[in-house]
Amino acid sequence: MNDTSLCLRNIGYLVTCNDKQEILRDIDLNVSDGLIKSIGGSREDGIEEIDASDWIVFPGLINTHHHFFQAFIRNQPQFAWPNDVLTWISRIYPLFSKLTEPCFYHTALICMAELIKYGCTTAFDHQYCFPKHAGTRLVDRQIEAARLLGMRFVAGRGANTLPASAGGNVPEQMIESTKTFLNDVERLVSLYHSNKLGAMEQIVVAPCQPVNCWPETFIESLGLARDKAIQLHTHLGEGESSVMAQRYGKRTVDWMELQGLYGSDIWVAHAWELDAREITHLGELEIGVSHCPAPIFLVGEEITDLPTMMASDMRIGLGVDGCASNDNSNLAECIRNAYLLQCLVASQRGHRAPDPSDYLSLATRGGAALLGREDIGDLSVGKCADLFAIRKDRLDMVGALEAPQAIPAKLGLSGPTALTMIDGRIVWRDGEFPGLDESKLAFEARVELSRVLDFRG
Repeated sequence: MNDTSLCLRNIGYLVTCNDKQEILRDIDLNVSDGLIKSIGGSREDGIEEIDASDWIVFPGLINTHHHFFQAFIRNQPQFAWPNDVLTWISRIYPLFSKLTEPCFYHTALICMAELIKYGCTTAFDHQYCFPKHAGTRLVDRQIEAARLLGMRFVAGRGANTLPASAGGNVPEQMIESTKTFLNDVERLVSLYHSNKLGAMEQIVVAPCQPVNCWPETFIESLGLARDKAIQLHTHLGEGESSVMAQRYGKRTVDWMELQGLYGSDIWVAHAWELDAREITHLGELEIGVSHCPAPIFLVGEEITDLPTMMASDMRIGLGVDGCASNDNSNLAECIRNAYLLQCLVASQRGHRAPDPSDYLSLATRGGAALLGREDIGDLSVGKCADLFAIRKDRLDMVGALEAPQAIPAKLGLSGPTALTMIDGRIVWRDGEFPGLDESKLAFEARVELSRVLDFRG
């Protein structure tokens, strides 16, 4: 936490996402020591005031699934989608195996900077790419980037442990032993992890996916997670179930249960291929889901059944996913995409799409629940001062202010925020990262990536 104190004065609309889903008008919000000190009430003397009368203020968005290291292949025609997830993995992994340690710093900067510009204040990244030549301090470099930008960062230390000789489809340069993987998780937890109120850095144990890891990798990962009081994350229901059925005689959800992999400290990414029984069972197992809408368009097979998940009282958040399947890092865009996808299939599934305001809740309160955090996800006194603001005095806002909580889903947030605040600090305002030279950072990233790839971006 920091010792900054300031007041957002006379906020036009404050979308709280609190338990009552309150929308407050013309109200002050006071920040102190990284937390929301008060909403409304008397003003304090001697602190910085920011006129927010032309702003709509929202809780900071929470990204629950990403792969920062993939940033360099955005908009690269040679990596066109082959219409199959496992074929895609086989095509792109050899390229990822060329990355060097500095690349992980720069790709993290690229993705986190874009997340911040569009209102994301907490980012989880699933970093499972560990080429042998790059060393083991790759998550450390991501944390270095997060500190530079002021991002609240949850680092998923992942791994692939199943070699090609045993049925995996990951290059040998990226295969680790379970022992090496978990030893590094322990190292990272000892250096960076905190469960304190307002923690800026946390570590998650995150074996990549069941089809590319030994079963014992998952079993031992869960044991470590429970021992260290950290979360566990993986991919599930992303087109791998037929392979799992051939290999183990069970689709992935039932395989997870067989290994003892269930509980409220576990969440998975995707889950678009699950049927109604599997969704219900996943809820019974208390496993949460990060819904990533962008790759749904890419894969074109199934659309995640959010209404059934919601009916199962499942914890659900939203994720950007990596730049191999989503060429940007804009979580606000994912809110609208998630809404439109559910509208597309509502009639054929015989139910209404969830209310537009529900998708903002998924990206805020839902994300906090997946990460096991009670200090983020809404704007309430005592919570972290993580928020973003957009201007309401714009032509595209005319006629749209009757339900400001639905703006991210119905209109979309089409441009960078007016302001993004994390831990009470302004990390983005009026098109700039205060104290940072974005052009210089971009130049340095281009130079570094060009050393590894034929990079012209």
